Amino acid sequence: AIAAIVVTLIDKAPSKEELLAQRNAVFSENVLISIVVPTYETKEPHLREMIESVIGQTYAGWELILADASSTNAVYDVVNTYKDARIVYKKLAKNAGISENTNQGIMEAKGQYIALLDHDDLLTPDALFETVSRINKEKNEGKLAKVIFSDEDKCNSDGSRFFEPHFKPGYNKELLFANNYICHFLVCEAKLMKELLLRKEFDGAQDFDFVLRATSYVNKEREAGENTSICHIEKVLYHWRCHENSTAENPESKMY
Repeated sequence: AIAAIVVTLIDKAPSKEELLAQRNAVFSENVLISIVVPTYETKEPHLREMIESVIGQTYAGWELILADASSTNAVYDVVNTYKDARIVYKKLAKNAGISENTNQGIMEAKGQYIALLDHDDLLTPDALFETVSRINKEKNEGKLAKVIFSDEDKCNSDGSRFFEPHFKPGYNKELLFANNYICHFLVCEAKLMKELLLRKEFDGAQDFDFVLRATSYVNKEREAGENTSICHIEKVLYHWRCHENSTAENPESKMY
């Protein structure tokens, strides 16, 4: 069974030729995706790997917003070594917690869509290409994609090994009430995300709270006859890093 999962992952990973084709692809709608990352004293190797996973995207229409609540210049010094105008560094006045820090990054976003990425995790090189492909597919079918999520897996601390792939079902209201199976990689229409924002009273489960509210919002729109959608991309587009300070490996690292 384990071997079958590994083979499946290898089969689904795009080849070098496919990645090159993605870089040259032309969409009918080239949307800007704002990737918001709250940072706090992030370890340099993890920070660099996260940034480079964004720079390495086959779809170039992105901006990376780093909302930094660090008390030192550790994050700034690393970010300053990248000469890419699409990388936006925002120094926060104080560390107000994960939700408020993220919200400040969200409000800086200029894209039509906003994606949430943790400061020590990684995107696959085709993550944004697949996201924009789905946005275009929905539009071609007369629908506006409001919430988009993908499959994910985990990686070890140095990013050399990938395991525990989570192949998710499509949107399932009852399952979501019991478990935030959507989690990563979450992309949302910017207007909706800026209206809802994250709520600081739910720090620690702020992503779960947001997903519940966002999907409820879209469901109400659909019931009112609007052609909006909640989309699942059936590909692993996100690597959740496991280390001692991550809930991926140590649930007690963030008891709040």
